[in-house]
Amino acid sequence: MPPSAPHRPVSRATARLAVACLAVTLAGCGAPPELRRPASPPSATAGGTPGPTPPASAPPAPTTPPVVTPPTTSGSDLVATPCRNGPSANRVVALLRGPSGVLSRSVAVRVGDGPLCAGGWQYTVLRVTGHEELQVVTRGRPNDLELVTAGTDVCTIEVRVAGPPGIRALACDAVQGGVPIA
Repeated sequence: MPPSAPHRPVSRATARLAVACLAVTLAGCGAPPELRRPASPPSATAGGTPGPTPPASAPPAPTTPPVVTPPTTSGSDLVATPCRNGPSANRVVALLRGPSGVLSRSVAVRVGDGPLCAGGWQYTVLRVTGHEELQVVTRGRPNDLELVTAGTDVCTIEVRVAGPPGIRALACDAVQGGVPIA
């Protein structure tokens, strides 16, 4: 048999600490207060002797938190499709050449893809002569079009947070060449 480990004396402070920890640990055991039966005072009968104790009421049933359901998304938000009633490509180009000043009037522009609509948002890819493709995200009605963002990377915080899933998929999940990220 191997020799036992040498015995080290335990100080009184360490022993008291161990006992205190054990007492605190054991004090927390048992049913939670809301599930314990309430103590009812004994009822007296006419003869002065305590009568039967009425049965304690059943503990309250545990409540479950409400189920949170995500907001429903209409089918028109899930996938971006060619805009039926949305802005034309010419309207998107006019917006970029107008007050936003993204495109100068002298640069030649062709539509690469779109506008594609999802919800009230649109996604368009423009081919700008002498430059990289320009991605454009807009929202609103054709006669009241608002520029959200334009550039080579349009996956902005606003698009990620507020954009419909169909636009987010085009702006954030696609890579150059139109192949989605797997």
